[in-house]
Amino acid sequence: MTDDVPIRLLLADDHPVVRAGLRAVLETEPGLVVVAEAATAEDAVTRAAEGDIDVVLMDLQFGKGMGGTEATARITARPGAPRVLIVTTYDSDADTLPSIEAGATGYLLKDAPPEELAAAVRTAAASSSG
Repeated sequence: MTDDVPIRLLLADDHPVVRAGLRAVLETEPGLVVVAEAATAEDAVTRAAEGDIDVVLMDLQFGKGMGGTEATARITARPGAPRVLIVTTYDSDADTLPSIEAGATGYLLKDAPPEELAAAVRTAAASSSG
């Protein structure tokens, strides 16, 4: 990634307030742009496949259907896939390890400070260069 190209984000969470909060925080950061949101894991997989996303911020738990770990596996299985950063309220290894094994670059707790969120997004995006 060059400094003048923004990091393009997809927010995947079933709670509209969480997506709005993530968007509000991330859009104040230079070089980050939210290009899409998904309310279901299935929508996140479909949207991530369109090719204009650098980092997906993925919740682990969705109301019905596919969960965040399965969505992460599907997204990261594609060639040239975006990086997936899990954003969750669950901080036990039992909850987060399966998503890391499924291909997530890392995870962050939803109560992390905004600057930590932005740093995690930049780290995930940097790991996709090359």
